[in-house]
Amino acid sequence: MSACTEPTSLVPLWESFGSGQLLLASQQADLIFYLLPLIAAIIGWLTNFLAVKMLFHPKLPIRILWISIQGVFPKRQKQLAAKLGDLVAGELFSVEEVTGRIKKLSTSEETMNLVGKRIEKTIREKLVKSFPMLSMFLSDDMIEKVTSLFKSELRDFIKESSDGLAQKLEEELDVRQMVREKVEAFSSDKLEQLLFSLMKKEFRFIELVGALLGFLIGCIQVALTTISL
Repeated sequence: MSACTEPTSLVPLWESFGSGQLLLASQQADLIFYLLPLIAAIIGWLTNFLAVKMLFHPKLPIRILWISIQGVFPKRQKQLAAKLGDLVAGELFSVEEVTGRIKKLSTSEETMNLVGKRIEKTIREKLVKSFPMLSMFLSDDMIEKVTSLFKSELRDFIKESSDGLAQKLEEELDVRQMVREKVEAFSSDKLEQLLFSLMKKEFRFIELVGALLGFLIGCIQVALTTISL
């Protein structure tokens, strides 16, 4: 008779064990539920971290099935070079402005005064030293007249030379093409280093915003779930 009652004595023990397991599982579910904002924050940060990294990586295209994956800047470097060339040539740098400044400065009063001083110094120091007999004929008035004559001739020569140089620059200097070639030749590693050195704080801010948004979304999810319960 006692042998028949032994199995029934195990029922409360089994029920106690089962209820303990259910309580443990419930506590773990509650823990995961309230950790949801933290998990969402990590996911948000990781998503934005990967998004920043994928601006530069992978540098070479990787093909997965029918999808080709490559960093934004390496993939669009030629298009970026063309756009920068157009921007610099059209908005930031004008060859005509440069040649205009060359023409203006080459025959400006300041430039010609420097030329005159140099001519006078050459006459007084080098010419007289090379030909001592000239000191007998070169008075201050004579030196001033010779200097003025040379200045006038040099002004015309400099003007003609600067006009020719300006025309040659305008014909041969293609700013758009020059910028395009420079940017296309720029390595992805150097571009990444340059942008990270300039925008390190901004990239970190983007990552933190992802974490913050993920945390807020997780909090909202917890609140909505709690209210529905």
